Amino acid sequence: MNGTEERYSSYSLVREMLETPQIVAGFDSPGLADLGKKIGAVDRLLMTGEGSSRLFPAKSAIAHASRKGWPLSLSTEAGRQATEYDLSKSAVFALSNSGKTAEVIRLFKSLKESGHENCYSLSATPDSPLEELANQGFVLSCGKENAVAATKSVAEQALFYRALLEHAAGEPSVATRQADLAGMMETALTTQIDPALVSRIANAGTIYWAGRNDGVTEELTLKTNEITRKKSDFLEGTYAVHGIEEVMDAEDVVLWVEPYEESEEKFREVLCKGIGLEIIAISSRKTSYPTIQIPDAGDLGEFVQIAAGWNVLVEVGIALGIDLDKPERARKVGNEFVD
Repeated sequence: MNGTEERYSSYSLVREMLETPQIVAGFDSPGLADLGKKIGAVDRLLMTGEGSSRLFPAKSAIAHASRKGWPLSLSTEAGRQATEYDLSKSAVFALSNSGKTAEVIRLFKSLKESGHENCYSLSATPDSPLEELANQGFVLSCGKENAVAATKSVAEQALFYRALLEHAAGEPSVATRQADLAGMMETALTTQIDPALVSRIANAGTIYWAGRNDGVTEELTLKTNEITRKKSDFLEGTYAVHGIEEVMDAEDVVLWVEPYEESEEKFREVLCKGIGLEIIAISSRKTSYPTIQIPDAGDLGEFVQIAAGWNVLVEVGIALGIDLDKPERARKVGNEFVD
């Protein structure tokens, strides 16, 4: 995408995506060191929210902590199901941009009534109903989003969790890397994508996203629905070659984020040769498929990957002539709490 061209810059969605690198570069949330110590002492954290406020922020945090071997018990669940759990020994963190999401409001009401003292919130709206129920609340610095699809808020939420868990583990480092990460995200957002690849994706029947269970491809699956209005599906790990090929068609496309190199030939055999569909990779290395190459951000790679996915989806939406800011059915607040 190109923020200087009117066909892009006329959309709030694009402008907010392009604001994200500077939000990442300037991120600073006072109080995280102290809260991290509290979380570390409790040693159990449930991260809840709905839709985009849970998928990438929570799952990328869990994946990173697992790779680091941090001795924190981390989990994520949507608000409604979390009410069925015994959370008496867990800290609970809820994310909601509006601070009015019904499922997390009801969860926090229930926890407060039970006397729970480790409930925390993060929203884009100061003094929200959710913050009033929390023992401590934080507010995003990114400001209000005008586009229906959440973008800059999702990145800041994920960065917040990363910084929080680093403090909980006693290994803070992200603050010294934010400037470099912002530059790599800027590159991923503005890299020119081969028009032939854009056309192939735009003409697909279903857009499949394959990748790790770290929130990236699951979140991009949701964004595909919101931005391109096309059907999409999330194929975790190597799920793409474990049965779903039975219902795939040649006009479909698989976007594979950071492919497992040892799995590339199997995917080609089953999907490309067996079905006739095309696989397109988004990767920090060259792959054996047509590849949208992105900078290598190491253990912050998920942030660059999601920025690259946004770039792809905007290009596809523009190619399809879609009004990126006006979906016909999707709403900014999925289910707003009404007392």
